[in-house]
Order: sequence, then C-alpha cells, then structure tokens
Amino acid sequence: MRVVAVKNATVSAVKDLRCNRTFSIAAGLAYYFLLSLFPLLIFMAAALSYVPIPNLFNGILDLMSKLVPGDAMGVVRRIVHGVLHPPRSGLLSFGIIATLWAASGGFAAMVDALNVAYDVPETRPYWKTRLLAIELTFVVGGLVVVGLGFTILGPRFGEWLAKVGHVGPVFAALWPVLRWSIILVSIVLAVELLYFLAPNVKQGFTSTLPGALLGVAVWVGASLGLGIYLREFANYNATYGTLGGVIGLMLWFYVSAVAILVGGEINSELLKAAGKSLPVKEPDAVAEAKAAETAKAVAEVEERFEPNSPEKAA
Repeated sequence: MRVVAVKNATVSAVKDLRCNRTFSIAAGLAYYFLLSLFPLLIFMAAALSYVPIPNLFNGILDLMSKLVPGDAMGVVRRIVHGVLHPPRSGLLSFGIIATLWAASGGFAAMVDALNVAYDVPETRPYWKTRLLAIELTFVVGGLVVVGLGFTILGPRFGEWLAKVGHVGPVFAALWPVLRWSIILVSIVLAVELLYFLAPNVKQGFTSTLPGALLGVAVWVGASLGLGIYLREFANYNATYGTLGGVIGLMLWFYVSAVAILVGGEINSELLKAAGKSLPVKEPDAVAEAKAAETAKAVAEVEERFEPNSPEKAA
C-alpha cells in the first residue's frame, strides 16, 4: 500500500510540474537567486573573517566550483574579489542591514514558489514572511557552511587529531565516513528545514524528508550533468562573449530551482496521498469571519424551520 501511495504521489507530482508552471517559476527563482548570490557571499566573507580558520571563505569558493560550471564560477570569483579587495571594515556595520536584506531576497521568492508547489495561499503578513526569509538565510546558510566546513577539514583530519593525542585510532579510522555523513546530513537538513518552514502549511517535520532527499539527489545530479554539458558540448563564451559565464550561472540556478521545487511537489502529494488536508499556518481572518457568519446564518435558518420548533407548531 505504501509503494502504491508513493507511486501515485509521484505521478501526481509530475502532472503538477506542468499545471503549476513549475519551470516558469524556476526561471523567476533563478533571477532572484542571481540578485541574492553576491550580497550573500559578501555577507559570508565578512562574517567568516572572524572564524579562526585560515582561508575558510576561499575554501568554500573552491568547493562551490565543483558544482557550479567553470565559466560561471570565474564570474563569481571576479565579482567577489573586486568587492572584497581592498577589505572594507563597514561590511559588518551599517552595510550589514542592506546586504542581509538583499541576500534574503532569494529565500523570500522561494517562500512564494513553495506555496505554489504545496497548492496553498499565502495568508501571512508581508513583514512575517520577510523575517522568515532572513531566518532561512541564517539557518540554511549556516547548515551549508557547516557541511562545507567539514569538507575543508579533509579526509586526514582524523589522523591528525589522533597524532596530537585528542582522539583514539578508532575515531581516526571512522573519520572519513563520519565526515561525509555530516556533510550529507547538514545539506539534507538544510533543504528539509526549507520545506518545513517556508510554505504556509502545517506539517510534521519528518514528512518533509522524502522531498529533501529527492531534491538534494536531483540537485547534485543535475549540477554534475550541467557541468559536463557546458564543459564538453556547449561553448557559451563563443556565443555570448563575456556574458557566457553569467548565462552558465543563470542556467545552474535554474536547474537548482527546479530540483528544489520537485522536492516540494513530492512532499505536497505525499501529504495528500496520506489523506491529510493542507491547513495553512495562519488562516485568512477575513475568510474565517465570513465563514463564521455564513455558518451562523445557516444555523438560524435550520433552527427556525425545525419541525418541532414553536414557529412550525404555530
């Protein structure tokens, strides 16, 4: 029965990809991601400069280059280098507010997109959704940084800890497996929190896990496939000139947005397949008031024409 439910949910999710204009919404998300990327990287560079790990931000950029197409990553490096050199002390003072607001724009757009994927209206006030987008910037961004940080430590970090006497040989032997487990868990948890917090739906946290696993798998596979395609078959620099890197970056954002929305569609359909409605977190107060008035009027009419009522007896 469980297998049948998953199969039906998958079929319904594929249909919703077309009916909900998922690919058009993903194109819009790619635009917002591009606007938010550089403020987010600038904010991360300024914040991570206080972490006592040398070249942490550069290491994160190196890891990004494994998923982001080469020409697109070159554009990212040039822009970030131009903004951060020479260092600006004001990035974490007055400019932090504007930078954080711009960086949260991509998550604000993702909130709207996931509402469409879950087929629910947005009834929360604007200020609350924007604060939620800023919260997601910190939470999701922090988990991704944790995962990337463990990648930077390398597979021999456990051996180094064993040599300095802080851990035993068992930990050193298990470190490579533990390292990749923490990386995968942090990335899946970041996407799962996105599905749990962003849409205007009351749902259990564990119910978002299937979409998170699928979304991360599709994202990693699509990113690697896109990198091979751009490296081996497409030559956007020859077609678009200096804009080739930007086009490649937008294309990577597009496939990333599609992967996230696919996971959201799967979670939505699994909830429906389980026989659960999708109640919104904050119902529309106006709609509730009208429904209450309608229910009261219907009750009064039914009471008036009840067979044993005094009006009927008279």
